[in-house]
Amino acid sequence: MLKLISWNVNGLRAVHRKGIFLPWLAEAQPDILALQETKCHPDQLADEVRQPPGYHTYWAAAERGGYSGVAIYTRRKPLSVQVGMGCDDYDREGRALVADFGDFVLINAYFPNGGRDHARVPFKMQFNADFLTYCNRLRADGRSVVFCGDVNTSHRDIDLARPRQNQHTTGFLPQERAWIDELVAQGYIDTFRGRYPEQTGAYTWWAQVTFSREKNVGWRLDYFFVSPDLWPRVIDATIHPEVLGSDHCPVGLLLDEDGDGR
Repeated sequence: MLKLISWNVNGLRAVHRKGIFLPWLAEAQPDILALQETKCHPDQLADEVRQPPGYHTYWAAAERGGYSGVAIYTRRKPLSVQVGMGCDDYDREGRALVADFGDFVLINAYFPNGGRDHARVPFKMQFNADFLTYCNRLRADGRSVVFCGDVNTSHRDIDLARPRQNQHTTGFLPQERAWIDELVAQGYIDTFRGRYPEQTGAYTWWAQVTFSREKNVGWRLDYFFVSPDLWPRVIDATIHPEVLGSDHCPVGLLLDEDGDGR
C-alpha cells in the first residue's frame, strides 16, 4: 500500500514553529507528501524540515517572498522531477511540481485564488485550462496521472457548508465549478467523492477569523484526482480535520502499490 498525503500548510515555517510539522510527519508516515503554500525557499528552513531522514525533497518556490510555493517529500525516489509546467506566468509563482514515479506521474499543484474582487479569476481559469491540457498530454503519452493539491474550488453544494450564500464567491463560481465538471467528463476521478459520494460535512478549509472550524463551516478545496486507469488501485481516500496548524487540513490517498486492485 502506498500512502500519499496532500496538505496546504499555509506557511511551512509557521507550522514548524508551532511544533506541529515534524511530529505530525513522524506519526503520519506518508510515502509521498505534497505540500502547498510553503511560502519559503528551502534554504530558509531548518535542516530537519528541509531534509527529514528517509525522505527525498523537491521544491518549487515563488519569486515573490512569503508567497505560494509547493514541495514534495517522498520515500520513493522519482525517476525525474520537473519544477513547474513550462509556463513562466505560473512557474514564477511556484505553483506545480511534476514527479515521475514510473507507474504514475504525480502533479502537486497550488491553484490560484480568484481573489475577493474576482480580479484573478481570469488568471485562475487560464491556469485551470492549461493544467488540464498538461494532464491530457501525459495521458496521451500513455501515462497514469495523479494530481493533488489545493484546487481552490468546491465542486458541488455538498462540498461546502453554505452553498447558497457563496454563489458569487470565488471558489464556488459557476465557471470554476464547470471546470471540475469538465475534469470529470474527461475521466478524471475525484477520489474522495468516488469513495464517499454522499458524505456531508467533509471539508478541508475553514476561515480562521470566524471560528468556522469549531463549527465545521468549511469548504472542500483540497483533492486527489486520478486518471481512470488508476481507479482500480485506489484503496481509500481520506480527510484529516483533526490535524491542526493550518487553515487547511491534510487529505490522503491510499493506492495499491502493486497495481493488482483491491
